Amino acid sequence: MSDCLFCKFVSGELKTDIVFENDQVLGFKDIYPQAKEHYLFISKKHTENINEMMSSDSEGVLAVYAAIKEFTTEAGLSDTGFRVVTNLGRDGGQTIFHTHFHVLAGEALGSFGS
Repeated sequence: MSDCLFCKFVSGELKTDIVFENDQVLGFKDIYPQAKEHYLFISKKHTENINEMMSSDSEGVLAVYAAIKEFTTEAGLSDTGFRVVTNLGRDGGQTIFHTHFHVLAGEALGSFGS
């Protein structure tokens, strides 16, 4: 999509602080971090949200999670823990309409209960 910020990162039209890249996935630092370490992981194939991605590119979801596993293991984040979150729709907190997964780490994160 020509007006999609994340697609512009994928194409190289805009620069970002990349922490992971392979042929299917791009990982980069969030510019508005919500934790000491906050990264975004995206499929290089554009979909607007997780529901669309599951319908049209379910293998892409697996590729993103495999990339997150590789990155968090190499970065040592698996030792202390991290959270993966995706938002769907405006009411769900989605502000960029290219499916993306937040990886939050580097500190104790709030509990959702048991």
